[in-house]
Amino acid sequence: MKTDDAGPMRPRERIIKTARELFRRHGMRGVGVDAIADQAGTNKMTLYRHFGSKDDLIIACLRDVAAENDQIWVDLENAHPGDPLAQLHAWLREGAEWAVGDNRGCDMANAAVELAEADHPARHVIEEFKTAHRNRLAQLCRDAGIVKADLLADSLWLLLEGARVSSQSVGAMGPSAHLIAIGEAMIAAFAKRSPAKSKARVRAPVVA
Repeated sequence: MKTDDAGPMRPRERIIKTARELFRRHGMRGVGVDAIADQAGTNKMTLYRHFGSKDDLIIACLRDVAAENDQIWVDLENAHPGDPLAQLHAWLREGAEWAVGDNRGCDMANAAVELAEADHPARHVIEEFKTAHRNRLAQLCRDAGIVKADLLADSLWLLLEGARVSSQSVGAMGPSAHLIAIGEAMIAAFAKRSPAKSKARVRAPVVA
């Protein structure tokens, strides 16, 4: 039985972990439930007892990805408590590490490309995840005092998404190698445009 740092893994956890690994290597369409069950050290009966269908397993895998990414925001807050600007810079560095260091790209984006049907049940999970994280980034920009927070958030988001694709197509030494420098320049430019917190004005005495 496979184990993790916490000890023996339950069948459901083991199946999800195995499915995620196989999906990343071969794609969701390219892996069947037989291969997943065999690699996970179980059988199809057990797999279908936990997941009613392959689509249900795909959704469970994507929710597992989402939970891991949620933890990143918690880690950013813990690393830089009360300093949203530092958290924003740390988010950029974290994103760059994933974009350049992971040649398989974003699990959610890859799933969106494979599961192109608009009515596929996993589409809602993907859209919900991407929207929630973009909104958290925008809120972080607002907390950092950026006036055009939504525009900066969208700019950084598109930069990161593009860097992931570039890294897969031309390698880590291509344009994605400059992700942090470009992102830092974006943040600096938007922060410069944001007016400093206004101090209370002292009114001149009224001459009678």
